[in-house]
Amino acid sequence: MSVDERVKGIVAEQLGIGVDEINNESSFIDDLGADSLDTVELVMALEEEFDIEISDEEAENISTVKLQSTISISPPTNKTTTLL
Repeated sequence: MSVDERVKGIVAEQLGIGVDEINNESSFIDDLGADSLDTVELVMALEEEFDIEISDEEAENISTVKLQSTISISPPTNKTTTLL
């Protein structure tokens, strides 16, 4: 399963919507109806799924499903990785 598919699966599960309703440009708030609590829960779910740490600054900038262009991912090993 690709990173995009995994992200979409997490978003769908967290927001209680179908994966087919989500595309990479979907805005969490405007298109998918997420609120600030949903966004926090999404960040936590992504951190758990990918075993990463998302900084507060990066979390504040997450607005669409296409995370690769929004955040760089810092695994607990302190190596910087990008979701591709």
